[in-house]
Amino acid sequence: MEAEHQWFRELGAADRSWVALVAQAGIGSLLGWYADGSRAGPPGQIFAAAPPSLAGTITLAQTLDLTRTAIVTVEEAVPELVAADETQALREAVLRYSRDLAFAAAGVYARSADHRGGWDTRLETLVVHAVVRGEANDAMASRAAELGWEGVTDVAVVAGVLPQGDPTPVVEELRAAAGVLGRRCLTAAHDRRIVCVLGGSTRPVEDAERLVGAFGEGPVVVGPRVPHLFAAGRSARAALSGVDAAPAWGAAPRPVAADELLPERALLGEGPARRMLVDRVYAPLRDHPSALLDTVQAYLDQGMVLEASARLLFLHPNTVRYRLRRVEELVGLDPHTARDAWVLQVALALGRMGGGPRLWRGTR
Repeated sequence: MEAEHQWFRELGAADRSWVALVAQAGIGSLLGWYADGSRAGPPGQIFAAAPPSLAGTITLAQTLDLTRTAIVTVEEAVPELVAADETQALREAVLRYSRDLAFAAAGVYARSADHRGGWDTRLETLVVHAVVRGEANDAMASRAAELGWEGVTDVAVVAGVLPQGDPTPVVEELRAAAGVLGRRCLTAAHDRRIVCVLGGSTRPVEDAERLVGAFGEGPVVVGPRVPHLFAAGRSARAALSGVDAAPAWGAAPRPVAADELLPERALLGEGPARRMLVDRVYAPLRDHPSALLDTVQAYLDQGMVLEASARLLFLHPNTVRYRLRRVEELVGLDPHTARDAWVLQVALALGRMGGGPRLWRGTR
């Protein structure tokens, strides 16, 4: 084995010792089985001599390489083991034994994969729940590292309604779809919601469009992109809050970014959403030297009628029109459209009630 396999020579002494014990047990089992008349099926317990952790060190392909080497060695020694008239029978027995030995090896690795898969699923659920709770601690770091997430960047959380029935197929479908996109994925059910943490996603809303089929009926909300897993609690909270708030916007797209639902989330009493509306919309308009705040407020109060707004402000309609264009340039909201006007109305109301973000200190 050392002469034929470079990777075997690179194993530690303990692993090489275990492999030698397995090989010795296999050859001894073969000879004992043949001496007993080869009446029963070939024994399949020779791998019980090795610890289960060995399956994580040596791959199935490497195990089959070693099995092949051991079988060839036995076949070459057949003339020394039995009389000439019995060599053909022993060679056929070795062939039968090697076949069953290969099946036994595959069974060992299949059971190991099932065990590892179950353990990974439990770890994945723990990590997702820690993300939802915002627990960026050492325990989460250790579990994430075991799942290979310690170096993953560009993370966003996608949340939606969990379909009725067993969540396992949903989780598997999301993993498969994320894999096709080349994204890392952690998924778990959470209180009748399905939470999917995407890694390596620079355009999470576009990625989520490929995942919506796995979610149940209802909104699918994408939280903001954050730099890494340990900051994903903010994305998860925004996404889950968005799932609750999205029904208030009947025309909401599916998926929809959580930041597109700031007014609805604010109506739910979510502090961060209120602060974001004030900071992103109200404060820039308030601080602009061209009285944009008063202009847009008058325009909204006058039912979005330009001429009526101009009369109220004692301005020419073209001046009002110019200022409204400046509003769109400054905060990215067009006062002429119904949805953006609604966002402006809520932001201005929140800003005027509190005079800024001082009023809302807590989080939901």
